[in-house]
Amino acid sequence: MTENVIRKYKLFWAWQDEQEEAWLRQMSQEGLHLASLGFPGFYNFTPGEPANYVYRLDFITDSKDRANYLQLFKDAGWEHLGHMGGWQYFRTLAGEGELPEIYSDPDSKIQKYRRLLAYLTIFLPISIIFFTRGSEAPGYPIIQVVYAVLMVVYIFAVVNILGRIGKLKHL
Repeated sequence: MTENVIRKYKLFWAWQDEQEEAWLRQMSQEGLHLASLGFPGFYNFTPGEPANYVYRLDFITDSKDRANYLQLFKDAGWEHLGHMGGWQYFRTLAGEGELPEIYSDPDSKIQKYRRLLAYLTIFLPISIIFFTRGSEAPGYPIIQVVYAVLMVVYIFAVVNILGRIGKLKHL
């Protein structure tokens, strides 16, 4: 990376994608433009003239047809900036009027959150096995406490994502 990169740390939960998009837009309006993504919560920005970029996130882990997926966004005027986990980061300049969206209807947004839930359910059996499996190893009770905390966060995430889906169903 060059010395002109400004690194920032800001943590967002999976159901806070709209807040993350708004924060990235605010950074661009202040002259910091997303250049790349690092470890979750770490963002690399390049300084420049303030711009009215709109950022949108999509969640997809299926890489079979990634080239066509990215081309579809490019053809619609979106620049792909990279990914963090399954989250794909796009931006485009805002025009006059309403801000551009990558999804034109609530059902498409619901599908995004359902893909996220499907991804999260992969980790549930693994977590349950580790949490319920007994061990005589020293330090195992500490590991169980860590897993218990992670399970609470997991449940909190699922409930919030289901809440987002519920709100979208009523639009």
